[in-house]
Amino acid sequence: MKAVIETGGKQYYVEEGSILYTEKLNADADSKVTFENVLMIGSTLGNPYVKGAKVEAKVLKHGKGKKVKVYKYKQKKKYRRTQGHRQPYTKLEITKLVA
Repeated sequence: MKAVIETGGKQYYVEEGSILYTEKLNADADSKVTFENVLMIGSTLGNPYVKGAKVEAKVLKHGKGKKVKVYKYKQKKKYRRTQGHRQPYTKLEITKLVA
């Protein structure tokens, strides 16, 4: 069975056993997380969410993504700025889909 969940302002297409990188969640490593905002599960569509459906996941680890360089430049004005950013993430494993 497959489902579409919503977390961190984004939607993810998941199934049991899949690995997922989401925006950082407030949960410890090796803990369980339940997602109540299920947009679709199996062939059932929600309006906007499916009632009674939830997706359970296990938190594998937290980390930071690769560095993205932000460079600002204005010609003829000697203005140059470089900044780096690493987005934090949570790595999840989907364990159970409940319809």
